[in-house]
Amino acid sequence: MSVILVTGADLAPQALELLKEHEVIFAGKTPTEDDVVALCAKHNPVAIIVRYSKVGAAAMDAAPALRVISKHGSGTDTIDKPAAKARGIEVVAAAGANAAAVAEQALALMLACAKSVVSLDARMHGGHWDKATHKSLELGGRTVGLVGLGAIGLRFARMAHALDMRVIGFDPFAKNLPDYVQAVDLEAIWRDADVISLHCPLTEDNRKLVNADTLATTRRGVILVNTARGGLIDEDALLAAVKSGQVLAAGLDSFAVEPMAAGHAFQGEKGFVLSPHIGGVTSDAYVNMGVAAASNALEVLAKQRAPA
Repeated sequence: MSVILVTGADLAPQALELLKEHEVIFAGKTPTEDDVVALCAKHNPVAIIVRYSKVGAAAMDAAPALRVISKHGSGTDTIDKPAAKARGIEVVAAAGANAAAVAEQALALMLACAKSVVSLDARMHGGHWDKATHKSLELGGRTVGLVGLGAIGLRFARMAHALDMRVIGFDPFAKNLPDYVQAVDLEAIWRDADVISLHCPLTEDNRKLVNADTLATTRRGVILVNTARGGLIDEDALLAAVKSGQVLAAGLDSFAVEPMAAGHAFQGEKGFVLSPHIGGVTSDAYVNMGVAAASNALEVLAKQRAPA
């Protein structure tokens, strides 16, 4: 049986059923890049389903039978795509499989920031009653700016529109937008938005897209939400902006280095609502992403086996 390597400890039963004609090898809960290379050398998989860790040229070279790398999710920035292309290895992603889950997490983070959910909860558990002194932010009628209008961004846009928010968005690749999303340039996002939510992939062109310069041009008291990739944000610049009040609050589900190490500057800092990159981690998305990743891998393998 040919081998399919999963860079994680598990896969949805529905996905495993699809892969029953193959031997599935699991790399464990937190595999390193070296672990993936070693497993490729040992098992020579025809496909890799990427959940965690990076897959680079070394792993590809260790598996001469490798034909496809399939992402268990939508973001492929942990896969060395130029190296894969040079070796004739196809890279595919489960686009949209976790769109609902991630959009809901973005909504939760936006609401938590606007309504001070975390800080008020802590105060209440401490025996305080801050009704006389606290005022939350009302989102209806305010502007949310989306960077990225793919499946997740558009799903979040629909939610924000339902809250009676004005929705503006930047995405040079987006077409046929719904009438409640106004396409704008990036400068308008920074200038006009009361809430900025990131929904774009990480590339070398947009690394540290949110930085000291862009944050300085935003409205004072803006809310920033990131359920995409941590590398989109200059974390030092964001910390300074939150401390100064330029950014009212930041709701973050992804970080420049993951997992976040103890002692990170955001930890314990007022104005940050943090979650451990679990936006796409729901029971439904787990099945959807697993099935899509398995189906995508099998489709590529079947196509490559078919006669010309």
